[in-house]
Amino acid sequence: MQTTVLIDYGSGNLHSAEKALAAAARASGTASEILVTADPEQVLAADRLVLPGVGAFAACMSALASKDGLVEAMTEAVSKKGSPFLGICVGMQLLATSGLEFGETPGLGWIPGDVRKLAPTDRALKIPHMGWNALQGERAHPLLASAPDGAHVYFTHSFVLDPTDAADAIAYTDHGGPIVAAVARGNIAGVQFHPEKSQGVGLRLLGDFLEWRP
Repeated sequence: MQTTVLIDYGSGNLHSAEKALAAAARASGTASEILVTADPEQVLAADRLVLPGVGAFAACMSALASKDGLVEAMTEAVSKKGSPFLGICVGMQLLATSGLEFGETPGLGWIPGDVRKLAPTDRALKIPHMGWNALQGERAHPLLASAPDGAHVYFTHSFVLDPTDAADAIAYTDHGGPIVAAVARGNIAGVQFHPEKSQGVGLRLLGDFLEWRP
């Protein structure tokens, strides 16, 4: 049985994400233990990692860095072991080089780019971007195998990762212009939306992640 670690650093809806990952494992027939932890040894030993996140970039990055050895364990698991990694919402944004919310805050730097405030061209559109939107412009990727172009998923965010290399973006959505909905580079992936709130599409995406072999 594989172990999937849901990283607990005090940010993110851990209970909903844990339930969704367990449900996705059952639905896909994947034998996977879901472990909620911030223990660096358990993070390093895990088969795959999920980083949730809700709130401001700087606060989330500070909380992550405050856990002794956690960022180092995550980095070793991803870069040396090649463990599949999924960031969700702010967990995806933390993959960037820096966040531009309340000044500039360094991120993990795993996917080069900045996290900037949404600026829809239609001023009638509200920020935060909250609700169901369709995925668009998908690039073929195993993580999106069960979330086809046009599938609706649930967003709630005011900032978005703008990758330096457009090839790192594997899906977009529209909110007064195209915004990046999902990114991937090697064994690292992230989604701006919440799969745990995206009903069947979200559960299938999590199931695809649990079976992903980068």
